[in-house]
Amino acid sequence: MASELELSSGFIPALYKPTTLLPIARHKQSLLYLVETYQVTIVVGQTGSGKTTQLPQYLDQGGWCENGKAIAITQPRRVAATTVATRVAEEMRCKIGEDVGYSIRFEDVTSAATRIKFLTDGMLLREALVDPLLSRYSVIMVDEAHERSLSTDVLLGILKKIMKKRRELRIIISSATLQAEDFLQFFAADEYKPDAEPAERGGQVGRIISLEGRMYPVDTLFLENPAEDYVERAAKTVFDIHTQEAEGDILLFLTGREEIDRAIQLITERAAYLNPKAQSLLTLPLYAGLTTDQQMYVFEPAPENTRKVIVSTNIAEASVTIDGIVYVIDCGYAKLRAYNPNTGIETLTAVPISKASATQRAGRAGRTKPGKCFRLYTQQTYEQLPEATIPEIQRSNLAPIVMQLKALGIDNIVRFDFLTSPPAELVIRAFELLYSLGAVDDYAKLTKPLGTRMAELAVDPMMAKVLLAAPTFQCLSEVLSIAAMVSLQGTVWVQHDGDKKGAESHRRKFAVEEGDHLTYLNVYQGFVTKGKKDSKWCRDNLLNYRALLRAVSIRGQLKRYLERFGIQVDESLSSRPGGAGRTTTSEQIQRCLTTGYFAHAAKMQPDGTFKTVSGGLTLHAHPSSLMFNRKADWVIFHEIMQTGDKTYIRDISKIEKSYLLEYAPEYYRVS
Repeated sequence: MASELELSSGFIPALYKPTTLLPIARHKQSLLYLVETYQVTIVVGQTGSGKTTQLPQYLDQGGWCENGKAIAITQPRRVAATTVATRVAEEMRCKIGEDVGYSIRFEDVTSAATRIKFLTDGMLLREALVDPLLSRYSVIMVDEAHERSLSTDVLLGILKKIMKKRRELRIIISSATLQAEDFLQFFAADEYKPDAEPAERGGQVGRIISLEGRMYPVDTLFLENPAEDYVERAAKTVFDIHTQEAEGDILLFLTGREEIDRAIQLITERAAYLNPKAQSLLTLPLYAGLTTDQQMYVFEPAPENTRKVIVSTNIAEASVTIDGIVYVIDCGYAKLRAYNPNTGIETLTAVPISKASATQRAGRAGRTKPGKCFRLYTQQTYEQLPEATIPEIQRSNLAPIVMQLKALGIDNIVRFDFLTSPPAELVIRAFELLYSLGAVDDYAKLTKPLGTRMAELAVDPMMAKVLLAAPTFQCLSEVLSIAAMVSLQGTVWVQHDGDKKGAESHRRKFAVEEGDHLTYLNVYQGFVTKGKKDSKWCRDNLLNYRALLRAVSIRGQLKRYLERFGIQVDESLSSRPGGAGRTTTSEQIQRCLTTGYFAHAAKMQPDGTFKTVSGGLTLHAHPSSLMFNRKADWVIFHEIMQTGDKTYIRDISKIEKSYLLEYAPEYYRVS
């Protein structure tokens, strides 16, 4: 019986802790009882208590997926929807896309067999366009509702309407902070009893349950003096921890991709001088622009004798839990959307985080054992931080949401039941933009077919207008490719460290005088003809193979949307603009882009900067743009970002001033 003796050699340790050890496990019965009894259950629990991964499985075991029903779990971020779904599929031992699937914009990994579906809250809103009562689902769980993203807030208002018509529907709201009372009061407005015992406050409608997570103590350390450059200070802190502290991985919070790349470069450069015998450092980025595979690396345990350093945006604050983190470094900032109704322009700006976020970040260090949080700001700065972040609905461009609500049949936006009402001027601005795009008429009704089609396309209203205008300009095939490329959000080029010159010369091969959009078209067409079969072509041209494959798939989906509207896409002659066989000129494409992006127009100044039409904002061409250091008179641009004290515009194309007056006479009055 030799085989029995060698038993231990055939065993390998479990990849995951048994889920029975998670804090949520001992609440399983009471959770199922509450969901059975009340329409709304509000679950308060620390990130990492297991609510996102375990609760759907409990509901499945409790029979909520019988008779062809499914459970939907919404996430404010795409990264969370994909990573959590992958994890739950592993725990349930099924392939992702079978019993457990996910659906995010331009990527649907589900099948007829899917019972547990993770999706972004925006995608669930899109499903409501087709199925207004969301009748496929027996339970809808809105996860991370305390983040108060735009789509989450709208979804909560829609669910409040649906639950009155579908008494059997169950709604679970999960929140990491003390906003639970607000959510309960919102859903139980008619019978909310603030003076009752906490257990009775929701009347017959709902209850709050708290899953206390095991939290180990976290020591919080502040800087004595403010840091001049928090990215440099962060890199230095990584090495202080690495050389002076015990084992454990490090999670560093920065605001965006540029900072993350810079920090990783600083850390890698310094790591070269470490003693070769000492423990090594493995640095990994985590932000929304990464592919799903790249995001997954972050969850892999570090190799032998290696300390993992994860450099992340605020994605890791609440949406995803990474095991093994013992040290957190918090820069104290996050990029937030801010919309200025006067200029009509939405920027992403790094602003100080709230106290609630700071607490949340620190808590990431106390998951597996006692940890430490190094805050790259002073105690005094912390005292002055706002208590909580302002909900997105109060600081965003509301045009996409207004259009969606109209498409869902909610005509009176002002009377819609919002958790927090949006400021009137933001709603007015949204209607002005939609009116000038032709999406709503004089009575603020969606126009047919333009407005209803714009609402169905999974892109922002400006790009939706460009796509739907393209057939008139005979450039639909080209505009589809441009729309797909722009949705990659600047991940088209791969930059090798320090090789600015090389990147520039490669970019020039594709560069088109007219600007970024037509350059993207060249890159896309080059990829489809040469690079798709040959990833070396991408490497040689410093192009991101994965991102371009994604562009091909996004383009295919946008094309299917248009075909559903009965718009045929003529691909037979789509050679280069102006090429043989089809005379699409770059002018047609520039005119077409202007029909949607006229609100993002700017005039070049003698010093090379740009000024918006209202003259209020000074803009700089982003270094990644072709229009960096080039001459133009008037341009339109796709997006704006703020870095430090400068405001950059990205994805820029030249246009003629006359186009603005021709395609947006209501928006621009000639003075």
